Amino acid sequence: MVATRSARERKAAAQAGPLARVRIDLDGEQQLLYRISCTSCRARKDRPWSTHRAGGDNGFMAAMDRWTFHLVEKHPGDDAPCLAFLGEAQQRLHERREAD
Repeated sequence: MVATRSARERKAAAQAGPLARVRIDLDGEQQLLYRISCTSCRARKDRPWSTHRAGGDNGFMAAMDRWTFHLVEKHPGDDAPCLAFLGEAQQRLHERREAD
């Protein structure tokens, strides 16, 4: 059974923790586009810091990995369920860097 977009959003939001705002949109090719933004950090032009990754097989993981790294770097005292997977996220990053 395929999860609905809203169910995926709820699950991602629960894993990302209270500082995250999660949205899942469709890109031009009708693939899921995962967007995770920080409720406290600002980027250019006073926009919230965010990451977005196209769906495919690893869009969720790529967005959540980047969010996890943001939490560790900018909000070290905060807790979120996704931090339990920090070691695996670091391993994926290491593998991507070695492949380049």
